[in-house]
Amino acid sequence: MGTAEQREGSQGSAAVRRGPDVLDRDIPVSAGEGAGSDERAYYRPLWVEDPAPRRRMPDPVRTAAVRAVLVVSVTLIQAVVAFLCTLAGSWLAFPMVISSVVSVVVATWAALDVWVTRQVWNQRHGVVSTPSSTARSLRRERRTARRLARSAERAQARIRRRAGAGQLSHP
Repeated sequence: MGTAEQREGSQGSAAVRRGPDVLDRDIPVSAGEGAGSDERAYYRPLWVEDPAPRRRMPDPVRTAAVRAVLVVSVTLIQAVVAFLCTLAGSWLAFPMVISSVVSVVVATWAALDVWVTRQVWNQRHGVVSTPSSTARSLRRERRTARRLARSAERAQARIRRRAGAGQLSHP
């Protein structure tokens, strides 16, 4: 987010680009310089909102989050009803308080379910890692060493197979 002048200036132009009918904010408009028959000055907005890109939540995580929101909302409604029943002295007060306590436990479980589902998703589908990651470079080195060892082993096996097969240089 920034002003239009900052954005235009950061795009490599020394002068601010303007269209033919765009006027400066700080220069007053005289009688003959209006935009067409309309004598009002055209003002550009001070800033333009750039929406921050957000990645979409994975489906299992979103499902768990929706479930948690529904359970928490039912829990809050139950708590309010239990409070009102207690104030009114109704016979429903005790069962509602008990069900509210149970609902709080279930709501906590649902919130933990969202967290666990998100962790499992990240673990199964990989976390975005940078190319300079230490673990990645170590794996690459180990892979290269294994390839070299296998190719050397194949070469040795090839030499052993050929040994004594009509070669005159060996006695």
